[in-house]
Amino acid sequence: MQFGDFSELAKFYVDRPGYSTDVLNCIQAYIMQQCGKNELVIADVGAGTGKLTENLVNLQCPVHGFAVEPNDAMREEGVKLFGNSTKIIWKEGSAESTGLEDSSVDWVLMGSSFHWTDAPKAMKEFYRILKPGGFFTAIWNPRNIESSQLHMEIEQIVYDEIKTTKRVSSGNKLTSEEMAEKMMGTGLFEKMLFIEGNHEETMTIDRYMNIWKSVNDIQVQAGEEGFRRILSKIENKLDGYKEIQVPYRSRSWTVPVSYTHLRAHETDSYL
Repeated sequence: MQFGDFSELAKFYVDRPGYSTDVLNCIQAYIMQQCGKNELVIADVGAGTGKLTENLVNLQCPVHGFAVEPNDAMREEGVKLFGNSTKIIWKEGSAESTGLEDSSVDWVLMGSSFHWTDAPKAMKEFYRILKPGGFFTAIWNPRNIESSQLHMEIEQIVYDEIKTTKRVSSGNKLTSEEMAEKMMGTGLFEKMLFIEGNHEETMTIDRYMNIWKSVNDIQVQAGEEGFRRILSKIENKLDGYKEIQVPYRSRSWTVPVSYTHLRAHETDSYL
């Protein structure tokens, strides 16, 4: 297995948690107030199996649009999840090349996947597909480990196995400074808004273990044997549990298309 290869992990992604609906509703309300619209066309880019997409179609205000995913296995799982839904069209594409039309969406999002992109190319692509006044949100959903002694002990199992563990990005340690550099460095976006919120999910032990089986970066660093040991030790730690409460913290950064850049572009078009 390689970093970023999710083909073998797609079957476990269905068990991953959703994002904080409080956070998403806050962002949506802000965008709709700014846009003056009562419905938004969205693009969930790097949609995986549709965990964030599912949250979006269940928000307080209606949305419809696209789920864009480069990995065939992940996209197939997403299509199964949505069945015959008329709200979301699934498309093959990436953050750097979505395949969507110019100025076709109001709100682009990436859930736990922006760190895999070539950020400058992705931001230029999002600018292309967004309507004037559109927004981009990068959101992650890391475990809120520090709030639970049990989850701190489970996390230690990983670090005991992999002494030099390096997370590709769980979203926990991202700062607004580095996000500003990535999201506004092209000059195409501005005025970054940061929102985070805690939430909890109750899940069976089988579901919780499947979530661990869906984690790419830990599997790559541990290797096949090491990862088996990690899973075994976590299962031993949870012996006797029927369910487990898992704390999460959704962390989001949102930027609008730069008004200054738009005005400059409009002026250039008349020259």
